[in-house]
Amino acid sequence: MVARLRELVFIESPSGNREASSAMADTLEPTLSAVGASVERVVSDNGTHLVAYIPGELAGTVLLLGHSDTVWDIGSLDGAVPWREFSTPGGEPAIAGPGVFDMKSGLVIIETALARLHASRTPHPSITVLITCDEEIGSPTSTDLVRTEATKADAVIGFESPHPDGSLKVGRKGSTRLRLAVTGREAHAALDPDKGTNAIDELVDQLVHARTVIDDELTRRPGSVLYNLGGIDGGGRANVIPGAASALLGLRFTDSDTEREVIARLSALSATRPGAAMTTTVLSQRPVWQASAADMRLAAALGISASPAAGAADTNTTGALGIATVDGMGPAGGGAHAASEHLLVSSFADRADKLSAFLSSPVQLHA
Repeated sequence: MVARLRELVFIESPSGNREASSAMADTLEPTLSAVGASVERVVSDNGTHLVAYIPGELAGTVLLLGHSDTVWDIGSLDGAVPWREFSTPGGEPAIAGPGVFDMKSGLVIIETALARLHASRTPHPSITVLITCDEEIGSPTSTDLVRTEATKADAVIGFESPHPDGSLKVGRKGSTRLRLAVTGREAHAALDPDKGTNAIDELVDQLVHARTVIDDELTRRPGSVLYNLGGIDGGGRANVIPGAASALLGLRFTDSDTEREVIARLSALSATRPGAAMTTTVLSQRPVWQASAADMRLAAALGISASPAAGAADTNTTGALGIATVDGMGPAGGGAHAASEHLLVSSFADRADKLSAFLSSPVQLHA
């Protein structure tokens, strides 16, 4: 498993790099084919998604959900995040490197469990493996694919990182990324100020309105939304009235009512200055996934405790559909999206054991 992980990590695959994504698909596809899967490549603007189908002899269909992209730029291995095999202060073997924790180790766990089943000819449910290539940027080209494959399944297992104690994740906050874009009119700031419409001034006012929308919701439903103004762009010269400006907003929701109302109100914002126009664009949206009894039964069937999580992932989509879902089936470790990213080797092996055991039984999630 460690050797295979090293092979995948050394194919650096940042989101949106189509060549790197194709290289990952070239490496993953033969391994899936070798365990009896029929594999389809779905090429998108962001790279290559893989869908593999393995017919089963036992009842039910299980969707194993992962992604091949990472947050790390090519060259990270030679820079801030080199491959390292080391021991923690407690003496536990660990591995560090770009994507080891989030989530190339999860892909190796999938491969290992499937190889065991294939080699031993163990009966299993039908299995679909979906590996997306743009999860780290909100799954703009893969969400529909996730939704399509999930609706064919009785259970979904995601291979993101678990909670710090190794427990699974059932239930996630909704996550939406918005862009507010304002168009004004450029003009000389001293000679023709009356002929210009300042897009930055309009954007600032609109951001105040957006903050009011969030505050209203928090007054009505304390703790229901997290708001982050993540980026602003516009203008560039002090003597030119700027004709364009934009802002990126990141929103997290604990319930679907708040999610729906906030997005609707922000989408309804309109410019107030003469000559200005504003648009609100939803860049990506992962719905609120509220944990269900079926989710908890799936976690119990895997033999791992579970609780809700703050972060968002492709399992938001499947859980919100009401399909039994768990996430966090990757190994224990820490430092996701940070230079300290690492996994614990003992958990790496244990996850493959638990997945193999689960896939050796019919899918039975009803009360």
